[in-house]
Amino acid sequence: MSDAFTMTARSLRLTMRKPDALVSALMLPVMIMIVFVYLFGGAVDVGTKYVTYVVPGVLVLCAITGSTMTAVTVCQDMTGGIIDRLRSLDVPGTGIVGGHVAGSLVRNVAATVLLFAVAVGIGFRPHATAGAFLAAAAVLLLFVLAMSWLCAAFGLLVRSAEAANSAMFLMFVAYASSAFVPVGTMPGWLRGFAGNQPVTPVTETIRASRLARGCGSRSPGSAES
Repeated sequence: MSDAFTMTARSLRLTMRKPDALVSALMLPVMIMIVFVYLFGGAVDVGTKYVTYVVPGVLVLCAITGSTMTAVTVCQDMTGGIIDRLRSLDVPGTGIVGGHVAGSLVRNVAATVLLFAVAVGIGFRPHATAGAFLAAAAVLLLFVLAMSWLCAAFGLLVRSAEAANSAMFLMFVAYASSAFVPVGTMPGWLRGFAGNQPVTPVTETIRASRLARGCGSRSPGSAES
């Protein structure tokens, strides 16, 4: 655990030394939310205010984009020679990778808080109880954890940081889900995938927590529709 804490602190220091990547991870979900709410929101009928519908989906998208940085940082460690130094100090591999994953959790928490604050500023009003709010946060945190480990594994497999950066394509899975539009409005050939891939049930679980009034588990974006 002490090695993991040390490697987590190192991961956060590395993040602060790359302000361009940090700003991108923080601001990209915010910009996507603003674009969807103000450019497309007026044309999408989901039975409630579009900002109310889309915020849970953007929270999940934020988790994905924030986690993809883990693939790059892990790959840079594997190809930069630092691993050999850590092995000479008898630092276990689980501590190294676990530090990157923990750093990803911290970055995602910061990005989620920023995104939620902007969402409230543009009209989102949560109506969940304290217990439901914590449950939604726990589901989102577990999703971040799973995505971070997935991206860390991807970073171990590729041979360059450029290749590791392709993990960003995972964010496009969020578009083929109920994150932005109801699954029932999609073509039949896409509906089966959109209703049964991980992003849709996570998004619908957050909506079912009553994080936003009018977007419960039977919302127009649910897999059942």
